Amino acid sequence: MKLISRLAITAVLSTFLLGSLAFAGEKTMITMGGTPVALEGKIPSINSPAPLFKVVDEKFNPVSLSDFKGKTVLISAVPSLDTGVCALQTKRFNKEFANFGADVVMLTVSEDLPFAQKRFCQTENVDKIKVLSDSVWRDFGEKYGLLIKDRGLLARSIFIIDAQGILKYHELVAEVSEHPNYDAALTALADIAAVQ
Repeated sequence: MKLISRLAITAVLSTFLLGSLAFAGEKTMITMGGTPVALEGKIPSINSPAPLFKVVDEKFNPVSLSDFKGKTVLISAVPSLDTGVCALQTKRFNKEFANFGADVVMLTVSEDLPFAQKRFCQTENVDKIKVLSDSVWRDFGEKYGLLIKDRGLLARSIFIIDAQGILKYHELVAEVSEHPNYDAALTALADIAAVQ
């Protein structure tokens, strides 16, 4: 019962966070340094099938969400690894990865080129999570409604997809320069992974 209530709270929290953002027609609005910016695409709904997407790894090899079928997947989307908050967010999840079993996958996705991502990972010793680039097709950004219009960046966001491929948690950070709620995401990840 405790697990179910936590998941319900997570779904409500995710809905509340999305509901607190401004919408311009069909466009979701966030801010960058206090300036409103629109996001392209539509953010998928909680408890719906997670959209499949295609990104690339450090060697430009295609990676798809379907590659992680049967696992709980946390996706940490960041604007650029070359910024302070994005670097800290990526290093935080890399550190937290040790607290989860082999049935959990953590991904960081950004529009950075794979060369820049590889350099960052080597410099910062990010070696537990998978760091992937959406720079080739921008497929992830469009399907998850995170592509910042006219900037070529992703909005800061966390998604958690269960082992059946259903989106169970989402946080879209309203101001790009702010951190996501790590504790809420990690608690939700543990709860969702426990249901498998």
